[in-house]
Amino acid sequence: MANFMQDSVVKYACSCGILNPISRLFFCRHCPNLRCGFCVCHEVDSHFCSNCLENIPSSEVRHKKNCCASCFDCPCCQNTLSPRATSVIVPKKLEEGDSDSAKGESSKVITKKMYYLSCLACRWTSRDVGIPDQVVATGAWPENECAYQTRFNALSEYYQAVVQQDKQEKQEYLRRKAPRSHKFPSLTDRTGLTVSIIRRQMGWSDKNTQKAKPVNIAASKQYDDVGELSDAIFTENINLHNITSIKQRHNQPSEQPFDISKLYPQRRCMWIKRSLRCRQCEHNVIKPEYHPTSIKYRIQLFASYHVPDVLLVKCEQILQPGQLNAVILKLSNPTMHDMVIKIVDLPSLADNQSSKVTEDFKRLCSIKDTSLSASNAMDSLKSLTGSSSLTGPSSLSGTSLIRHSFIYEEPRAVKQVVNSKLLPLDKAFTLNLRDDSKEFDEETQTQTEEPKFIVWRKANKVLLRLNFIPHSDLKDFDEVYLGFNMLYTYVNTVTITPDKKEPTTHDLNCRVYIKVGQISK
Repeated sequence: MANFMQDSVVKYACSCGILNPISRLFFCRHCPNLRCGFCVCHEVDSHFCSNCLENIPSSEVRHKKNCCASCFDCPCCQNTLSPRATSVIVPKKLEEGDSDSAKGESSKVITKKMYYLSCLACRWTSRDVGIPDQVVATGAWPENECAYQTRFNALSEYYQAVVQQDKQEKQEYLRRKAPRSHKFPSLTDRTGLTVSIIRRQMGWSDKNTQKAKPVNIAASKQYDDVGELSDAIFTENINLHNITSIKQRHNQPSEQPFDISKLYPQRRCMWIKRSLRCRQCEHNVIKPEYHPTSIKYRIQLFASYHVPDVLLVKCEQILQPGQLNAVILKLSNPTMHDMVIKIVDLPSLADNQSSKVTEDFKRLCSIKDTSLSASNAMDSLKSLTGSSSLTGPSSLSGTSLIRHSFIYEEPRAVKQVVNSKLLPLDKAFTLNLRDDSKEFDEETQTQTEEPKFIVWRKANKVLLRLNFIPHSDLKDFDEVYLGFNMLYTYVNTVTITPDKKEPTTHDLNCRVYIKVGQISK
């Protein structure tokens, strides 16, 4: 919580190589791997208004231009406008059948309730721009129409026709280039009469449909005479309180008013509820409730519920280059099963050479040919590796490199440079399961023999000491980054098959990077 409004000092490496704190990561129980916002597919489930909480279908949202029909935002401070009631005195109207005596009473007046929009934050009202009051609170408030709306509609129709024409020409070209479905052509198909009759009997449209042609519109004109600049701009004083800001102008892109008196209320934009899906196995990682008033999730696979949480407690000594130091880390087990954790050093650069060769080989294969043969693949891989000995059971002979629908995922290198040497722990340790009842247990825990690197243990939390040595070439005020590979066991309760009812234990690992601090002067 200390780093809630700051950048987190402990970050986890996703499978795509991007570093994120554990609060921004997800965990797919079917892969199982860590996922970030770029490793998942974002799908829109529903649209709703955050003010009136009205759930609107996607087709209607597209028709309303992603705006709510009854809620408005203040053009000055972007807060929600509230309808306010007021009493207006109006003369009483007479009907046609009224007598002359009733006409004498026409001087009587009645009180009528009217509504206007008001901002409770900056006190802006719809009367400031001359919008008349409405009879009902949810009335049809008039909108400021854009002066170029007709031109925009004409351009939109023109380019839609151009896109439709290009699509028809492309389909016609592909139809001509496609091979014939039968070997011997039919003589009755040369005139096209038989095909046309059959399509009409089946209720289909005729093939010889009229091609879409874009409607000619007036071209834009260029004017050289733009008028002279008024001298009042240089002579008169400017009141900054009456001039709109950049944000206020961007909220009204059609007009972009210069004066505050020309700001009109804007319709409130719709919010969405989205679900996240893993790109590799296509299983849902996050699935919210459909109703807009609910803040719960149907599926919530956040990484903080499945991966050990690592927190930096303190650094024991002042950071000096080339001197032995230690950090105190706090690890928590969020699952309902025990975890066996082992901290080892990160893989060296020599171990990542194979992944680099694989990425170069994929980049070479994905230029144009997606169905590369095995012999050409062997030659390309030999040219990349510079080695002619690519034989054995793991060779590419007899395989096909055809692109499949699902995604092959391989770990990528992390760009973060680690400038300290880790002294790995000599053995693994067990992190107890999460039990909320133990938080209120006053009984003292039994003393057990713990490893030397464990400082403190309680329930599902443990403090451990991790030794490291900063590089000797570091200068004053340089940031020290420590990285390690955390191996842990994870008990997966998702049953893959109906016959297999027992949970499966996986041996997983994740790369953790910690910003320890700066080198002292």
